[in-house]
Amino acid sequence: MSIEVDYLIIGSGIAGLSAALKLAPHGTVAIVTKKHQSESNTNYAQGGIASVFDQSDSFEKHVQDTLQAGAGLCHEEAVRLIVEQGPARVEELFALGVPFTKTQNGQFDLGREGGHRFNRIVHVKDHTGRDVEKALLDAARANANITIHEHHMAVELITEHHVFNARPATDFAPNCWGAYVLDINGHKIDRFLAKATILAAGGCGQVYLHTTNPSIATGDGIAFAYRAGAKIANMEFMQFHPTTLYHESANSFLISEAVRGFGGRLVHKDGESFMEKYHDMASLAPRDIVARAIDSELKKRGVPCVYLDITHKKADDIINRFPHIYENCLNYRIDITREPIPVVPAAHYSCGGVMTDLAGRSSVEGLFACGEVTCSGVHGANRLASNSLLEAVVFAHTASLQAIAFVKNRKMTAPPIPRWDDSGTFDQEEWVLISHDKMEIKNIMWDYVGIVRSNLRLERALSRIRLIRQEIENYYKRTQITEELLELRNLATVAQLIIQSALMRKESRGLHYTTDYPKTDDENYLHDTILQRIDI
Repeated sequence: MSIEVDYLIIGSGIAGLSAALKLAPHGTVAIVTKKHQSESNTNYAQGGIASVFDQSDSFEKHVQDTLQAGAGLCHEEAVRLIVEQGPARVEELFALGVPFTKTQNGQFDLGREGGHRFNRIVHVKDHTGRDVEKALLDAARANANITIHEHHMAVELITEHHVFNARPATDFAPNCWGAYVLDINGHKIDRFLAKATILAAGGCGQVYLHTTNPSIATGDGIAFAYRAGAKIANMEFMQFHPTTLYHESANSFLISEAVRGFGGRLVHKDGESFMEKYHDMASLAPRDIVARAIDSELKKRGVPCVYLDITHKKADDIINRFPHIYENCLNYRIDITREPIPVVPAAHYSCGGVMTDLAGRSSVEGLFACGEVTCSGVHGANRLASNSLLEAVVFAHTASLQAIAFVKNRKMTAPPIPRWDDSGTFDQEEWVLISHDKMEIKNIMWDYVGIVRSNLRLERALSRIRLIRQEIENYYKRTQITEELLELRNLATVAQLIIQSALMRKESRGLHYTTDYPKTDDENYLHDTILQRIDI
């Protein structure tokens, strides 16, 4: 079966849904999402959206905080774009029905998080992502030009490679005409043909053993964009959130950075504060510094966790500001108004991804991207807290404008697109292989490619991941495709990209810290790390 639309969007988080609403007045839109519509990293974002609304703040101050956190690798023009467009995009969300928390005088209640020197976090208490997702979904469902395909997973982007089954010329620049998509419930692969494709498939936190990301964050968009020939940048910069709940049943539940912005202090079990030794902003230091500091303290003391203490604040104020965190911790018999919260770092956000320009264009013609799946140049070597939702909504806007213009002016017509060919494959349920390889990838990445790295660890990881990836590819070619197999294949691809990028950067910068090169080297590494598949 073939589905033909003007615009295909892969992903249903804040980036994908925002883009869909911008595109809908200009044509038909199909959204492909592999789980339920509301399942995305957006839905789990607690903190908020960083944007300048306070009179004591300014665009320039927000820009400088972002550049400082990014450790020299931010693209300043991209940073200025999201900062200057931020207030307008936030107001659009508010008009759409997002119930941002306000003060008694009717102004946005602005929080503060690590790395920010001013209060500028627009939020809905401590469940901003959930409310943003709901408002966008309600608007998308009500739009006749938007169709949401739940339980559908993109397999591969459709390029000339699928038409010619080979690279037609040495100067070949791939064009994207949509994607082959697995109907998970129907167990079949359909062609989704589009004049422009917008990739908004989210991040890849599930490549690590411990992560704040939902189970769907398996790096699908990065993996199949790489396989289609798109440039992938800065995959070595994986942000580990410093504070996730340490409890055997909590599944790395995120304790928002806003808790530290509200006055929470990082301490040991005996109450001793330690962040002052690492940064002048103490517990409000940028995430990379806090995560490494905690990692260092855990190793020095041989303890499993540190603690985040906010008990010096009034109980009613804590419960009112952090109702979601309060209730969840209470489920684990931790009353955050009376006792410190045990916390450890966990993989949280990928600063790398599909490389895009200021208009959201990838290096593949007809393929645009926005949100965590991208490397837009905003985050550099370390994302400033709450800049992610801001980047997603701003680049969804710019990518949509560019996609509309692209479709209007596109002269090339789509070549005949073949149906998906699965001849020679058979239904082979080797679940042991899939589950074993998935856990092995996660363990390798956690043990060897974590907060602190070394050449020896990275080389060992690369050698093992390459073997696993080859085994998966062999299995993939002879087996009927399932969601689990696709996710495993994508995890292996992303793991290898992260390791290769880390080996290429022979310095320590931002989120990438290696004991072999502990110093920052501006002379040789003040640039993006770019990988691109050339054997298409």
